[in-house]
Amino acid sequence: MSETTGDILAFITGRFPQAEITATEDIFSLGYINSLFAMELVMHLEKAFGVTIPNDELRIDNFRTASAMTELVGRLRPAATVG
Repeated sequence: MSETTGDILAFITGRFPQAEITATEDIFSLGYINSLFAMELVMHLEKAFGVTIPNDELRIDNFRTASAMTELVGRLRPAATVG
């Protein structure tokens, strides 16, 4: 697991300690995401990884899994800094 994915999973489980999720599990279908937490997740990604998520990237498929969010971060910043 990459450092980026680990950070994302830690953020989610920090909010939902009972959550036992993997990098590829759909956090929307598991019921962990509501509109408020979705915005918190966007803000966390921007702050933690120094990226700005443009409106055209605010699609549910980019946020369904920790792996998808890791890929999004990778597209928005140089590959050399994604860990």
